This record gives sequence, structure tokens and C-alpha cells, in this order.
Amino acid sequence: MALATPSFDAFMTFRPFSLLLLASALHAHAAPRPWRSADGQGTVQGEFVSRDATSVTIRRSDLKEVSIPLDKLDSDDRTWVNANHPLDGTAVPNKRAVFDQLLFGDDRAKVLAKLKASKFVALTVDEVFLGRSGLNGVFRTQKKIGGLDATLFFDWDENGGLKEITLHTDALPASDLTEKMSPCWKQFIELLGTLHGKPIYADPQLVVTSIKDGTMVPTHLWQLEKSGSVVLGAAKDDDKYQIVVRFTQQTVIPVSIP
Repeated sequence: MALATPSFDAFMTFRPFSLLLLASALHAHAAPRPWRSADGQGTVQGEFVSRDATSVTIRRSDLKEVSIPLDKLDSDDRTWVNANHPLDGTAVPNKRAVFDQLLFGDDRAKVLAKLKASKFVALTVDEVFLGRSGLNGVFRTQKKIGGLDATLFFDWDENGGLKEITLHTDALPASDLTEKMSPCWKQFIELLGTLHGKPIYADPQLVVTSIKDGTMVPTHLWQLEKSGSVVLGAAKDDDKYQIVVRFTQQTVIPVSIP
């Protein structure tokens, strides 16, 4: 059995199972941050204090607390408030979300704003370098998955909209298959199965020795409720291997190979 899709080895994608992994990672106190006005003409530096349905209260550096109507804030700041301080105390995922609050079609600015507001991933470089480095490889899950860290990569359509997200672990030697890669792979199976039910394709074993350099071999396939597919497997990078999860808008179809 194999998975048929255009340019299968070239795409990588993901979906919001991190909501299950990291929902307990709440911040007791928010660091001071810039709050921008909806018209983009003003910015005030302050620490989040509280919010209600219509406004957010912040504490400025002079310790004065000010209340700002949510409709007067920039959309990225409203996204940050709703992601980190939802009214009911529980982050409610967008049913259309691909990963955390990310949606297919989001431009780079929206992706960056949502990731910066996320409680599930963390920026691993100084924000000042993002303009030069881009978003690939600079956000990592805050908690390990089956003992391994996972890093995010992105692909974009011709209009600059988010097309695919890749989540993969650091590359490891084949000798780490049993003790490190397999536990991570098994936890991905469990988490993705909880979200998407029984996969339409599943390989009971994780085998990496036959993978060619620069390619991914899938072991599991789920089809998304609305559209697209989730693929779990392993990839080879030079002489090392990594666990990879791909979410794509493409529909991946399993086919039998004689």
C-alpha cells in the first residue's frame, strides 16, 4: 500500500493536536508588550491585567492601569487576547484551524501574530532576526512529544497564503529508533487518532532503513473532515532520520502496489 498525491515527497503539513498536549501551559503573568491601535497610528507598552467581553485592561510602565476597548485594538492584539485569555478560561480551537489558531490562507503576518500569541509553541530566536530568517524552523512546541521536540515549517501558495505546515523532530541516527523515535511516533498516532478517528491507512511498524535521503515514507493517513489530509511518517536527512507530520489541503489517496 502506498499513498498517491501530486509531488508527495515535496509537501509537509499539520493540525491542532497541540491543543491536547499543551492546554495546561498557562502564563501566570504576561510580559509587557506593545498594544497597537486598530488604525495603526498609536502604540502603548503595557502588561496584560484582565479582560472582559468588550475591553482589555493593561498596566503601563508607570504602573497606571488603563482600559482599552477591544474594537479599538489591532486585530493581531485581539487574537493574542482571545488565544491567551479567553473569557471562559479555556482556549476554544477554531474548527477550521490547521494548527493551533492557524488557518489555510493566512498570510505571513497573521501566521506570525498567531504563533507569537500561542501557548503551544515558542519562538527560539530573537524576534529581531525574523525579518531575515523567515518563519521556517524558528517555532518549536513548548512540550516534548513522546520525548522529542518538534519544529514548525511552512509552505505558501502563489498569493502568499498558508498552504502547508510541517511539524518534525530533530534528526537522529537509526540507532535511536527504538528508544527515541518510536515513542514519539506512537504518541503522534494516539493524538491524531483522538482528533481524527481511525486512520484510513496505517502501518503497524516504523521502519527507517529503507527511506531514501531527502524523502518521507508515510505510515499513517487521516483525511480531514472538511478537506485535506494528515500524513504521519518518517523522513531521512543525510544519514539521520526524523518523525514528520504533514497537514495539506491536498487529498492523499492510498493505492495498492502489486
